[in-house]
Amino acid sequence: MINNKNFSPELLDAIWQNQTTAIMLLDKNFTVVYANTSTSELLGLGNKRLLDQPFDSLFNYHSIDLQRIEQYSLVEGVDCQQHRADVVFSDSRHAKVAVSTRQIKFNGSLYILFEWRQTDDEIKHDQASNQMHQYQAARNLIRGLAHEIKNPLGGIRGAAQLLQYEVDQQERDQCAELIIEQADRLRELVDRLLGPNQLPQKSYGNIHQSLESVARLSTLDNCSNISLVKDYDPSIPDVYIDQGKIQQVVLNIVRNAQQALVDGGEITIKTRINHQHRRPGKAPKKALLIQISDNGPGIDPSVRETLFYPMITNKEGGSGLGLSIAQTLIDQHDGYIECDSWPGHTEFNIYLPFAD
Repeated sequence: MINNKNFSPELLDAIWQNQTTAIMLLDKNFTVVYANTSTSELLGLGNKRLLDQPFDSLFNYHSIDLQRIEQYSLVEGVDCQQHRADVVFSDSRHAKVAVSTRQIKFNGSLYILFEWRQTDDEIKHDQASNQMHQYQAARNLIRGLAHEIKNPLGGIRGAAQLLQYEVDQQERDQCAELIIEQADRLRELVDRLLGPNQLPQKSYGNIHQSLESVARLSTLDNCSNISLVKDYDPSIPDVYIDQGKIQQVVLNIVRNAQQALVDGGEITIKTRINHQHRRPGKAPKKALLIQISDNGPGIDPSVRETLFYPMITNKEGGSGLGLSIAQTLIDQHDGYIECDSWPGHTEFNIYLPFAD
């Protein structure tokens, strides 16, 4: 909204020129018709070398996907983003930039509003942070594995020592059985770490039938006065999934929420159609959204960044494999799972693309 009493074209231009984000306006031929001061500073070019110039001529090299921008922003009128494009400016400086474009209609003509910013420092910070999280996750994985492996190995070694000196056949058989039992325990651990090895058996079905099964199963485990709220979109068509595997994923998340709500609370299962879901590295497409949320204490920040890694858990007696397996099952459906959490709220969003 603009207060017309104080508005003037000069004020509007001053606002745009003082934006910290680099902003350009391109016509349908990708010729620069407007650029603010931040754009000039980023490119190292004055207005005379920017205006009326083809976009490609501003760089020695760039990996900005202009065909995608033309298709989405110019033709379809859909916002388009590219998060880590490489550019080499005319003065040979290299940078990574994040780009966002939007269609603008004015006086019967189409333009592209082009916003971008340099992200090198952000990327370096993210890389350092990710390396630290991976290091901590690797240490936790090693500790968890050492704990899980140590006990069976101790049993195997003890049984083998007894077997070495035991002459009674019955005792020897018992020692052999113990060795086999502990070896099977180790094999089961390895299988769980590797994740599900069976391909999903997909068929068309109503997602809400699977969610109702989850609701019934979770009710049997409800001993903490927890309310289960169902917020379904009845217009969602049948989806092509392995109903059993998706049910396993949702049930695992619901049970985690139940364990977090030790003093009671509320769990909500919601379904929606997401028309412009963007999975990293893929074009937006229509997807089924299954959201499981609760009003519990939230996820411990120490494990939040590595939540889907194997052997990562803050639950006493937990294996830390449930969410890792859940992610594998969703990946098998070409889907995506993400989590957001803060004190008083945790939500898992599962995106399953509709079959073409």
